[in-house]
Amino acid sequence: MAAQPVDLGDGEAVAGPALLDYQQLAAWLNDSVRHLRRLVSEGRIPHIKIGHFVRFDPEEIVEWLKANRRGVA
Repeated sequence: MAAQPVDLGDGEAVAGPALLDYQQLAAWLNDSVRHLRRLVSEGRIPHIKIGHFVRFDPEEIVEWLKANRRGVA
């Protein structure tokens, strides 16, 4: 995903990554929020903790998906 400008409130904007929350990632992966929460608690999916919030970097998720891809049996 492309970086989106972030308004600092003083008329200036800086480029920042668009991070996803649980609901957005679940919709993107066609998965459940409950399953994603379990993956986070087990440390099996890349995530970012911001206070008590959990966010996901789409670029890291794409790399994680590629690394965890299984071939056809």
